Amino acid sequence: MFIVCLDLEGVLTPEIWEEVAKATKIDELMLTTRDIPDYNILMRRRLNILKDNHITLYDIQRIISSIELLPGALEFINWLKSVTQLVIITGSFSEFTKPLMKKLGYPLILCHSLEIDNTDMIINYKLRITDMKSKTVLAFKEMNYDVIAIGDSYNDVGMLMNANYGILFRPPDNVIKEFPQFPVVKQYSELKKIISNQIGVS
Repeated sequence: MFIVCLDLEGVLTPEIWEEVAKATKIDELMLTTRDIPDYNILMRRRLNILKDNHITLYDIQRIISSIELLPGALEFINWLKSVTQLVIITGSFSEFTKPLMKKLGYPLILCHSLEIDNTDMIINYKLRITDMKSKTVLAFKEMNYDVIAIGDSYNDVGMLMNANYGILFRPPDNVIKEFPQFPVVKQYSELKKIISNQIGVS
């Protein structure tokens, strides 16, 4: 039995923090795990920027509500649902992802959560579990699933390595160069073809 594990940002949606950077005109918020592999360093940096610029959770949620899915993402998810099981595994937070999940038809998503103070400022984040993507893939394999994993960034590499079949979707050049063992795909039609071949559907 197969299950497909997908990253969210960069695979199905634009990068949330990049969209926040554009809306707030704070260029440093453009940095993602594509640029800084250490998630904790990246998040502490982001929280400090939000604090210094008095950007609240509401401000970010308002920006996220205007984000559109990547072209073809919904059709791809609907196709996946029709041929196999899937789960989205993201380093993002439940407070951020709700409007995006509505646009995707509410697939199963595993994510983290935020700690908010009484002024609506994000003061901390709570990981559901460290290295969640890799551990989720390993747990599915323990349950005798064959796992196909799809991601685009450094924080997806462990998930891809532990899967039966890992795929990089539209990754930056630095990730491609560092991890040449993974096939690189740029279109959902290519993903469909690879997944179809792996799970044996036409």
